[in-house]
Amino acid sequence: QVQLVESGGGLVQPGGSLRLSCAASGFTSDYYDIAWFRQAPVKEREGVSCISSSDGNTDYAEEVKGRFTISRDNANNTVYLQMNSLNPEDTAVYYCAAVSPPCYIVVVTVGDYEANAWGQGTQVTVSS
Repeated sequence: QVQLVESGGGLVQPGGSLRLSCAASGFTSDYYDIAWFRQAPVKEREGVSCISSSDGNTDYAEEVKGRFTISRDNANNTVYLQMNSLNPEDTAVYYCAAVSPPCYIVVVTVGDYEANAWGQGTQVTVSS
């Protein structure tokens, strides 16, 4: 059974950092492209970042470029999202998903997206 489990969310002050983890089971994390999405209150779900299974190439939404870094640890079947210089606009529930390529399409997605699998989400709150 394909399963994704996120962790690492929490409350952080503006300017702070968090690292989210997405642990995969039922498949190896290098089999699918893995993406991070987020959904803020009263907003649609949006793509944030994506890492390719084939070549490790990464893509980011414009709002997070230079601040967020996605990476994968195939030995531990885990994908990470390092988030730096967080601001209140980053407050959202963050989801990881097993997606179909190409990643550059995923990171500009707003609204519904048919992923191969979704995690349950982890809350990130940026507030002083």
